Formats: sequence, structure tokens, C-alpha cells
Amino acid sequence: MTNARFSIRRLTPPQLLLGVYLLGLSLGTGFFHLPQATLDGRGLPLLDALFMATSALCVTGLAVVDPGSVLSRFGQVVLMSLIQIGGIGLMTIATFMAVLLGKRISIRNRAILKESLNHHSVEGTITLVSTIMVSALVVQGVGGVILSVIFTRHMPVDDALFYGLFHAVSAFNNAGFDLFGNSLINFRHDIVLQLTVITLFVVGGLGFLVLLNIVQQRGSWRKLSLHSKLVLCMTAILCVIGTFATLAVEYRAPAFADLSPAERLLASFFNSMATRSAGMNTIPLLELHQGTMLLFVVLMFVGSSPSSTGGGVKSITVATSFLMLVALFRGKREISVFRRSIPNDVVLRSFVVLVLAISAIFVATFLLTITENISVLTALFEVVSAFGTVGLSLGLTPQLSDAGRLIIIVMMTIGRLGPLTIFYALAQRLTPMDVRHPEEPIIIG
Repeated sequence: MTNARFSIRRLTPPQLLLGVYLLGLSLGTGFFHLPQATLDGRGLPLLDALFMATSALCVTGLAVVDPGSVLSRFGQVVLMSLIQIGGIGLMTIATFMAVLLGKRISIRNRAILKESLNHHSVEGTITLVSTIMVSALVVQGVGGVILSVIFTRHMPVDDALFYGLFHAVSAFNNAGFDLFGNSLINFRHDIVLQLTVITLFVVGGLGFLVLLNIVQQRGSWRKLSLHSKLVLCMTAILCVIGTFATLAVEYRAPAFADLSPAERLLASFFNSMATRSAGMNTIPLLELHQGTMLLFVVLMFVGSSPSSTGGGVKSITVATSFLMLVALFRGKREISVFRRSIPNDVVLRSFVVLVLAISAIFVATFLLTITENISVLTALFEVVSAFGTVGLSLGLTPQLSDAGRLIIIVMMTIGRLGPLTIFYALAQRLTPMDVRHPEEPIIIG
């Protein structure tokens, strides 16, 4: 017992975070494998159960079976619970329960929380956890009520209540799962439902730190932190680019054929924003132009914001890398924006994240084209959707071979935990260098 405790204490926060994730994944897989999880009473095959548990815990939304027609109500509750745990975080939920019970949170647990929330320090983590839990429950509750009222026009009240809660949880956590079998395509004319879902996944995708900062500063732009300003700016820029680029390409395309001009604008806004990690769609993706698909791949790669329920390389990573290029073009050593300088270690981390992400996506796409014998664009779309924990699919996921499913499972895990977290969890502890070697320039370009 002493040796076990000692070995656990030697684990770094990223390693413990990975361990907690694997524990939750094992439990989720076991639940989906139970006979009670499916309507036919057989349970999901082990690999399918692993895939669905990974997709739910990573709040991705890719599914090898239709949750609405294959899973029982018990299985759907398990799916919704895993989405909630994956979006908010198991450590966050456990800490909140401990606080309610009056338990003391150790410094080590605060360090793990800091890692899971991408917070800059251990200070204020407990307050942040309480704020996250209360605000998440309130927002999902309000969204669930609105969606339930809308669904009562299409199904019995008891089903509408569950459907409303399920899709509110899925939207807020940017999961992308649905119980209709074709996402929200049947509701492409319902403006209220689309605006409600958009609000849920935008609030969830902005990041808890940004939302807390906005509330604390009462919406004053001048008082917001640099992180919040960059997140809001990147969100607005990507929203405008995604919406109007989609509208321009698809305005007269078959996907928008039965929509009014206002509905086409809303559809462009909804579906381009959904690529930021939400994963729900109101138009058939297979009817989109290949240019739009490529645009969606880029948006899925960027993803949402740090400390949010979404995935991707994160908007801050892309913004930091872009600002680094601007500084280089201007011949400046200091990377600054909004009268603030960005530390060099943050810039280096951003570059490392991009390199690791692009490398992982390239390898996975290459392997998927071999195992599934499909086009590069189809493989790339599926891989980036998995990495960005988006859940949009061109119909490939249910047809994947066992090897293909394992590739997507790995990409969902990397995308949710983050390339750096995986890297630090698997790497050895950094040791200080006793010897510094002389520098010598090399030629680049």
C-alpha cells in the first residue's frame, strides 16, 4: 500500500488527468456493454461501446450507432451523463461535490484542477469550480425548458422533457449528439430552436474563464483580461468568416434550396458556428460544396476556446501564432496586442500545440485512407472532426472498420485532453540541464 501511494504521488497532474479519463472511459464502456443499454437487450459490442464512451466523454458526437433508435432510455441517460462529465470535467464535478460536503481540497488536487481547467494558477480554482457548476446547471436548465416546450409540439410531454434536457446538455457541452437520427435537419425552419441551441453552444464554447471575467467586469471591454479579449475577437472573426463564406458558396446550392433568404443566413450562421465544436447541423453535409467542406475542416481544426467544453487547437493558439507572424514581419521581438505583451513561453506552447496537432491529423488521415479506402477529403473531414471533438460526419463513422474506429478513438482522446497534456503525461519528468552546449546558427528556408 505504501509503494502504491508513493507511486501515485509521483505522478504529474497531466498523468493523473489521463488516469482519471481512462477510469471514466472504462466505466462508460462497461455501461454501454450492459444488456440494459440497448433496446434489443444485447448491449453494444465491446468496440462499439468503447467508441461511444470515448465520443461521449470527449464530447465529440461521432457515433457508430444511432442513439435514438439503438440505445434504451438507460443507455441514453448514460450517454447524457458521460457528456456532462466530459464537458464540465470529472475533477470539476468531484471537487464541487467535495466542497458541498465540506471537504478540504488539497494543494495537489488544486494543481490537477488547474491542469484540467487550463487555469493559470492554483489560486481561485475552487471559486472557479463552484461558478462553473452553478452557471452550467442554470444555463442547461433554461435551455432544456425552452427546447422541451418546442418538442411538445412533436411528441408526448414526458418524451419532450427528456429530449429537451438531452439536447440542452449536448449543445452546451458542444457534444453534437442527437436523438433524431439526422441531427436538427427536421428543425431547419424553426428559428427559436436554432437560436436557443446556438446560444447554448456559444456560451459553452467561449470558456468558463471568459464568462467569469465578463461577469466580474460587468461587460466592460477595457477591464477585460487579455485572454478574454482575444477569445471574443477570435470568436467574432471566425463567426463572420464562416457565416458569410458558407452563405456565398451555398446560397443557391441544393442544401439551401427550400430555405428563405433569412433562413439561409441563419443556416450559414448555425452550421459554421457548429464547426467550432458543437457538431449539430441543420443542413445535409453531403449536399455541401467541397469548398464549404474544406472551410469546415479549418474551422473544426481551430475549435473553441481554452477552458471550454469544446475542442480543437483552440482559438487562442491560432491567435497567438498569428500575432507571432505579425511581429516577425514587423521585425519585433515582442509579441503584443491590446497594449499587453504575450510571454515567450506561451508563444512556444502555441507553436508546439500546432505542430503536434498537425502531425497527429496527418498520420491519422494517412492511416484512414489506407484502412477505409476513401478520398483524402472524406478522411480528413472525419479525422479533424474527431480531433476537434466536433462530431460532424460525412456518413463515414458507422461504416468504419475496426482499425478505422480505433484511429478515430485515439484522435478523439488527443483532441479532448489536448496534445500537450498527452505529451506531458507520456513523457518523462523534465530534469534541469547541468551542461549548456554552445550555440551555432543553421540555415532555414
